Amino acid sequence: MFTNMGDREAQLRAFDETKLGVKGIVDAGVTTIPSIFIHPISKRLLPQKTSTSNDARFQFPIIDLCVSENDLDHKNKVVDKIREALETWGFFQVINHGISDEVMEDTLKGVKGFFELDDEVKKGYYSRDYANNKVAYHSNTDLYTGPATNWRDTIACTMVPNPPHPDEFPPPCREIVPKYSSQVMKLGKVLFGLLSESLGLQQTNLCDIGCAEGLNVVGQYYPACPQPELTMGTAKHADSVFLTILLQDQIGGLQVLHHDHWVDVPPTPGALVINIGDHLQLVSNDKFKSVEHRVLANYKGPRVSVASFFTTFYQETSTKFGPIKELLSEENPPKYREITAKEYNTYFLEKGLDGTSPLLHFRL
Repeated sequence: MFTNMGDREAQLRAFDETKLGVKGIVDAGVTTIPSIFIHPISKRLLPQKTSTSNDARFQFPIIDLCVSENDLDHKNKVVDKIREALETWGFFQVINHGISDEVMEDTLKGVKGFFELDDEVKKGYYSRDYANNKVAYHSNTDLYTGPATNWRDTIACTMVPNPPHPDEFPPPCREIVPKYSSQVMKLGKVLFGLLSESLGLQQTNLCDIGCAEGLNVVGQYYPACPQPELTMGTAKHADSVFLTILLQDQIGGLQVLHHDHWVDVPPTPGALVINIGDHLQLVSNDKFKSVEHRVLANYKGPRVSVASFFTTFYQETSTKFGPIKELLSEENPPKYREITAKEYNTYFLEKGLDGTSPLLHFRL
């Protein structure tokens, strides 16, 4: 088996060629993890996680989105809460967001059901050609470029603007993923409106510049790990997109870097986790920051989550985005050059999750 091979590149290729992902390793009954999954100790443990229970600075923000257009006072309070959350955390959770508990639960079940399909069926969806496959199953997008392999398998679906044909979805996801995606699109447009207002812009501004023109829905499967202290479910990174809407199960493991401490994002029944990505940091000219986060490996497993990324990476578009002109002044000049989403994401994928921000590459 590939675990005994000395050359890392050969081990990675052997792992990739199984088309069985991390789940295949677990199913084989391993009690020690292969060396390609071992992360340097500095990447795993530092900075230390803090005890946050009695410190107001570490109370993860939860925002009630039950907003009526006729209740301007309440809406303004929501806008203020979003602004505060993004200026201090880069993250928040939302409740009363319009997506039912049943749809969210069925979505998690559908993703879990895919990863538990018969191996030979699942292999048929395995691909690293993300641009030409609207539904692609793989393990570690940055498998060959990242410094260490993450304990995680993925199924990615490009849903907007041109969704897959129903037959392209694996059966467990065929009905629920399009249903969930359509509701995420509605929520995303609501959030972009609130984000626009929190920046002091017209409500339609972020949608007008194309933030909601692309949606990738990504199911993540984190199998139980026999040595979770040696690896990561997802290494420290900031998202490369405009906005992420995350549905997570109740196992937990997501942590956000806040005031130099890793803070748990508590699984909250009925809530969705929202965070901005590098593209929104760029267009806001650093008004809002894309914050680093990670997912711990765990003994319990499998942990299942569904991340909905608003991005136009896989679209053939020459549209450039840069700092929004209405936010600029002599005192606040542009901090970034104008780039296409593809230019950014090509660099992001080549660099891998190495713990440094791709945005530095595009600063003026």
